[in-house]
Amino acid sequence: MTLLDERPARAADAGAPPGLGGRLRDLGLGLRFAASGGREGWVRTLLTAIGVGLGVALLLGAASVPTFLNERDVRLNARQVGMSDATTHLEPGDRTLLYLDASSEYRDGRVGGFLLRPDGAHPPLPPGVDHLPGPGEMVVSPALKDLLDSPEGQLLKERYDYRVVGTIGDAGLGDPFDLYLYAGSDTLDTEHGAYRIDRFGHHDPSEPLDPVLVLMVVLACVVLLVPVAIFIATAVRFGGERRDKRLAALRLVGADIRMTRRMAAGEALFGTLIGLALGIVFFLAGRQMFGFVEIWRLAAFPADFSPVPALAALILVAVPLAAIVVTLLALRSVAIEPLGVVRSARTRARRLWWRLPVPVAGTLLLLTAGPVSTVDTLGVVHIAAGITLTLIGLVLVLPWLVEAVVRRLRGGPVPWHLAARRLQLSSSGASRAVAGITIAVAGGIALQMFTVGINDDFEKTTGEDPKRAQMGAMADFPSGRLAQRMVDEFSAAKGVKKVIGTVDSWANPAGVKPDADGAVPTLSFSVGTCTALRELAKLPSCADGDVFRVTGSHDAYSDGQLEKYGRPGSRLAIDDASDYDPGAPKAVRWTIPADTRTVDSRRDPGGARFGGILATPGAFDAESLHNASTSAQIQIDESVPDAVEHARTAAYRIDPGMRVWTYRSVERNRQYESVRSGLFTAAALTMTLIAASMLVSQIEQLRERRRLLSVLVAYGTRRSTLAWSVLWQTAIPVVLGMALAVTGGLGLGALMLRMIHKPVTDWFLFLPLVGVGAAAIVVVTLLSLPPLYRLMRPEGLRTE
Repeated sequence: MTLLDERPARAADAGAPPGLGGRLRDLGLGLRFAASGGREGWVRTLLTAIGVGLGVALLLGAASVPTFLNERDVRLNARQVGMSDATTHLEPGDRTLLYLDASSEYRDGRVGGFLLRPDGAHPPLPPGVDHLPGPGEMVVSPALKDLLDSPEGQLLKERYDYRVVGTIGDAGLGDPFDLYLYAGSDTLDTEHGAYRIDRFGHHDPSEPLDPVLVLMVVLACVVLLVPVAIFIATAVRFGGERRDKRLAALRLVGADIRMTRRMAAGEALFGTLIGLALGIVFFLAGRQMFGFVEIWRLAAFPADFSPVPALAALILVAVPLAAIVVTLLALRSVAIEPLGVVRSARTRARRLWWRLPVPVAGTLLLLTAGPVSTVDTLGVVHIAAGITLTLIGLVLVLPWLVEAVVRRLRGGPVPWHLAARRLQLSSSGASRAVAGITIAVAGGIALQMFTVGINDDFEKTTGEDPKRAQMGAMADFPSGRLAQRMVDEFSAAKGVKKVIGTVDSWANPAGVKPDADGAVPTLSFSVGTCTALRELAKLPSCADGDVFRVTGSHDAYSDGQLEKYGRPGSRLAIDDASDYDPGAPKAVRWTIPADTRTVDSRRDPGGARFGGILATPGAFDAESLHNASTSAQIQIDESVPDAVEHARTAAYRIDPGMRVWTYRSVERNRQYESVRSGLFTAAALTMTLIAASMLVSQIEQLRERRRLLSVLVAYGTRRSTLAWSVLWQTAIPVVLGMALAVTGGLGLGALMLRMIHKPVTDWFLFLPLVGVGAAAIVVVTLLSLPPLYRLMRPEGLRTE
């Protein structure tokens, strides 16, 4: 038998598809080519690796969010103290202690903590604390210690005038910037607001996230992560033209088309694997920032940012597979022949018919989504798929739009003509570079529209009047002397103009038995000076010893009870707590004077309308009460620097457990505020990534055209002309991309608002986002000019 006899069989074997071993061998050859490609090959590999690494770092950060939230909640729950029947009736012992909440606001932050007093020798210890501070001492978080030692914390140091004897460990803090303290006291008692516990640690059931916020989070996740996926898909295609020429040489030595494509995939896989390693390094380095920098109030211990193992494994597997698939798909439109590379994309215009169904399908999914109030896991997937298809559809339409427009460009100045001609010959690279920012801007517009549309649902008008009083304060025990002390000491604080103090309790009709449900008729009862009472009711005249019946509180029950049980001469039991505390002191018996006048209620600075009995100190002695509270409303001179802080310090000196708050005309939902803060942080990181990706892509495209640029300069083309042409080559796709992003973003935002039955309130909110996108383009163009001028040197004419 001769070799000629074996030829048909070998030909048949050659036509058979290779097995798994053959495919892996081809990928391995591609890895070897990438590793041994010399300086040029390593530069290309490094660009790919940097692009993939940035995307992987952001994906790992997203995969760490569940761990971050869980670790933070575990630490916060471990230091909480919870009230229950067991703790309310807890007897003092060797392992118990008294605590009083000593938290307060300081400028734009919050200081948390407790005053502690042990009952015995072995009290429970808060997490992160190895010993309790003694009287006059405190242990503080590192961030609070730094603040107290700085000039910015001098006012706070006056408030917490204790000696620092230690710091709280990480186990007892929410994040590195947590301002927290535990201070020792020898004056705490249960008669003045303190409570007894035998352990730290309390878990409050988390409030379920509002369905509208769930929808907002889903939209944000898709908007932020899809650009990352697009960027990774773009990064693995860097250096395509030079790689194709080398693969043509492989065809010349006998490799078939499928083999060359697999080798190209192996080369892309090499850069991707290095990118994975760089991404892990970027992620580990980036998470360290959270230990030193607080971004829009988002902070965490670096160790909290640990990816969920399943998600991390998915990223590490999916990114290399995506590199292989994207490369194989990209080379399907490239004919790699032994004598050269033929790009079929230039001989046939891009088709629109298969691109439009993708955004149309996404739109249909959003139109057919069920009610937001009943969104479950399947509904979340349904909505997420609709958003993803809509955004990816924009990326698919963009190359067709760029090609359709640049095909019709004619004439113009030399830079414009060079840019237009370059885009007419090859617009793929420009379209890919703009795809990421297009989808980011489109998603950002939709997210902004949705956020603005639901803003009113999560912001409510409180009815408070900050013009009449800017602060309120309340202590949980009654005292006429305390009320007067509050008035005196608040008034003496720097920047305080006026103080109104009252003692507030309740009254039950004497001798009236509970109804079938155990309820007893109740009237509101407050004691204060005439100046204070005028803030609660419209008094024609007032003198010490007067009593008033206040109607018109807009509470039909209160007015009805007052009319029935609050007439002059009626007998009342004031401060009666026997229905829930059998051991409580006896109620104070008091008769409403015959000369009591009926007046209309007035909205107080806190937005409430009092309805009940008002008495001056001469008519009722507030010192006889046991279960009431003492409150004050404070007017601040806002022209005095830190006037609010001086008032808070005065409140802490009067009573460390006093609750102090500021009046606001509008209050925002905390869940909504937290979600918005996280979204702004993630959006900033994503836009930074997009800008970096555009810069890397721009530099790679310039490297591929190095010889052409050098030839043009050698023929006398001015460098400024080429610089302007590069600017126009970037600007034309960007303008088209921004137009597509605005159209798609407005449409997606309108669809999302339609799902929650909200109208579009502002059709022009896209302008700031478009401005950010345009600014990113300008910055990228300016940063690409130095490499451009270096690539115009005569060395670029050298060839082999």
